[in-house]
Amino acid sequence: MLEVRGLNAGYGTFQALFDISLDVSAGEAVSVIGPNGAGKTILLRAISGMIPLKSGTLKMEGCDLSTVKPHEIVELGIAHVPENRRLFPAMTLDENLKMGAFAKSARGHLAERREFVYSLFPRLKERRDQLAGTMSGGEQQMCAIGRALMSKPKLLLMDEPSAGLAPVIVQQVFELIRRIRAEGLTVLIVEQNVQQVLQVVDRAYLLESGSLADSGNAADLMQSETIRKAYMGI
Repeated sequence: MLEVRGLNAGYGTFQALFDISLDVSAGEAVSVIGPNGAGKTILLRAISGMIPLKSGTLKMEGCDLSTVKPHEIVELGIAHVPENRRLFPAMTLDENLKMGAFAKSARGHLAERREFVYSLFPRLKERRDQLAGTMSGGEQQMCAIGRALMSKPKLLLMDEPSAGLAPVIVQQVFELIRRIRAEGLTVLIVEQNVQQVLQVVDRAYLLESGSLADSGNAADLMQSETIRKAYMGI
């Protein structure tokens, strides 16, 4: 589904990613793990067209993403849940969800997609008229994920979904990811919480200082002594 080859990217003259190559197949959940500052967020921003490539290729189902405008990438089936959620705080939860269905291909399915999101996250339906800025961190994360799902994506990009949340809420967020996976959605997650994310994905890539340092099945990486010591604290 997603094919990344020899990707080099960054901001202006600063290069943050060096020769990154990875794949995500339909139906998979894949994670990019690594320490803060490794370049994980920039990788997702490059995929969703928010920053230009210096070189390399990005393809979604064979389509070259470098030739597609950012708002058109959503039409190709890629939705991005950004770091820190980036909701519209003065709008209600329901209004935030509607913004997720702004893409032309999604507008005709707004009611259907909204009910799908509410079926996944019943708590959101209870708070549909509440201002997003007044909700708890966990509820805001649900809303951010729900907003992305409104476009009926084929590939969901999730940037640090557990960041800034209390431990008990982190558990709930990863349970949400399991539920999304059960719906058959393809997911690419970047995450610092290595121990948690490796329990919900099929495969992972380890990113260090902008370069890929390792990759493999999640179960194998869980047993990697290097990763256990460096990133799990065990």
